[in-house]
Amino acid sequence: MQTIAVLLTCAAIQNPAAPGAGAPAAATAVEPTSILIGNALASDRAYERLRYLSDRIGARLAGSPNLEAAVQWALAEIRRDGLERVRTDPVLVPHWVRGTESARLLNPLPQPLPVLGLGGTVATPAGGITAPVVGVRSMAELPALRERARGAIVLFNCAMPPAAPPFEAYDKVYDCRSDGASAAAKLGAVAVLVRSLTTRSLRTLHTGTLWYEDKVKKIPAASISVEDAELIQRALDRDEQVRVKLELGARQLPEARSANVIAEWRGRERPDEIVLIGAHLDSWDVSPGAQDNGAGVVVAMEVVSLLRQQALRPRRTVRLVLFTNEENGMRGAHDYFRRHGAEHHVAAIELDRGAGRPVGWSVDGSEATLDRARELAHPLRVLGAERVEPGFAGVDLIPLTRAGVAGLELEAEADHYFDIHHSAADTFEKVDRLDLALQAAAAAAMVWQLAEVVDPLPPGVRKKDDQD
Repeated sequence: MQTIAVLLTCAAIQNPAAPGAGAPAAATAVEPTSILIGNALASDRAYERLRYLSDRIGARLAGSPNLEAAVQWALAEIRRDGLERVRTDPVLVPHWVRGTESARLLNPLPQPLPVLGLGGTVATPAGGITAPVVGVRSMAELPALRERARGAIVLFNCAMPPAAPPFEAYDKVYDCRSDGASAAAKLGAVAVLVRSLTTRSLRTLHTGTLWYEDKVKKIPAASISVEDAELIQRALDRDEQVRVKLELGARQLPEARSANVIAEWRGRERPDEIVLIGAHLDSWDVSPGAQDNGAGVVVAMEVVSLLRQQALRPRRTVRLVLFTNEENGMRGAHDYFRRHGAEHHVAAIELDRGAGRPVGWSVDGSEATLDRARELAHPLRVLGAERVEPGFAGVDLIPLTRAGVAGLELEAEADHYFDIHHSAADTFEKVDRLDLALQAAAAAAMVWQLAEVVDPLPPGVRKKDDQD
């Protein structure tokens, strides 16, 4: 690690970024950027924090004691790092628990059917639901079921396209999980089974949030493995009758208390101008969430800690926000905007793309935002993370980007991200120490640039017709 840090730091100093309009001189921009990169690569602090968060605190769904333990742990770590204005903003969050779950394939070949309730699902009636299964391969195919869906369990066998980039592939089938239950209920279905959203599987189960439509009957929903979805599909393709018994014991409890964790490194000249760097602290209940989103949490913490450690105080304030309840409600994001949306955010960064090697930035903003972001990302070429493309800036930044704040998300290699996404397999040992350090280096360099340049990043585009 030390050798890599020295080599990359030397490369950054020998090949300084072109200043560009409003960029600081090399003495104030290139040198601090190189220092931050070098120190990030030489440090194991983020990696060791992720080990503790994953192994000692574990799964952190909203409403759980583990999430509140994570809030207190983060507060203690941030205070130990000497950051400023360390505090929490209380947030009420949904409290859903899955309870006991089981299913059985009754025919054509009786056997157990492993299931994992989707986040927010309602329970089955006492004794479960036994019904025939009908299947579709996409939401677009659902209307063609017509009367066949009435009284049936609908299987959404929606396969992520293996040739598409991972997050594009996920987006193509996301609606099967998020909207499938309500869409099937409108046709009279009694439950849904959803193929786990993954491109590779060893009969693993992947959960995730579903959204029930208002005024539509809520029906139970669970994920099944890729292998079992294909087994059922083959039987349906042979016109064989398929029947399943499904039992889900989920409960929706009264809202629980949680909090966003906030800390700052105050700007030396323009403390009221804010560069936000954030990640979500919660995870699903079946997993310690090492990649989603423990990695983002510890990298965000590391960025602000590196500034404090090196006594690098930029012009603007850098604000760290660890959001609660991203996975099944976005309460943390909306509460942050309610409290702080009127403050002067000049840019916001989210870290929520797993722990892979950083490759660049997805930017939600105007063309001027993108052009300026490309200038500021230039020093990151030594890390291979200088690419800037238009795109989504992250779930927890939606309220800010809708209001016109320029949003950025650090993109990372994701070839294997969906192998473990929202599953019990999202564990610490799958995170590479160097990749995590490279993320911290890239994020720290970008945050410094955003907070230090004389001219701030141009604003994004306010989405007037898309406000909550």
